[in-house]
Amino acid sequence: MNFSVLGDLNWLAVIVAAVVYFAIGGLWFAPVAFGKLWQDAIGWTEADAAQATPAKMYIVPAVTCLVATVALAMVSEATTTDTFGEGVVLGLVAGIGLVGSGLFVTGFFDPRKPKPQTWISITAGYHVVGLLVAAVILALWT
Repeated sequence: MNFSVLGDLNWLAVIVAAVVYFAIGGLWFAPVAFGKLWQDAIGWTEADAAQATPAKMYIVPAVTCLVATVALAMVSEATTTDTFGEGVVLGLVAGIGLVGSGLFVTGFFDPRKPKPQTWISITAGYHVVGLLVAAVILALWT
């Protein structure tokens, strides 16, 4: 694989998959889902949450979802992933194998988080689900 695969990507599919991935995060980290548990896991208070800027809370995650989706699309294109089942496998490999394992070791060795295992579960769970859905979108929208 090389960077010339970027020219072969369906950029509309990439953008839609990135927006969906980001939107899943908005739901996942909402107070009615895992938001309060996640805040407790990292030791955030209501005051900390109130001080978070919109750029920090929305723009940075949106950009990282786009970057991750572009990388996922490159792998999808290089592996000719074009069925629902192949999309599921790609999403699980990327979500669990790459992101989940990286977050596990990061959370495992971070003594500042009051509940690192909760943080790992919630954060990795989001990325597994988000990448899984993004991979299926990319696979089916070829």
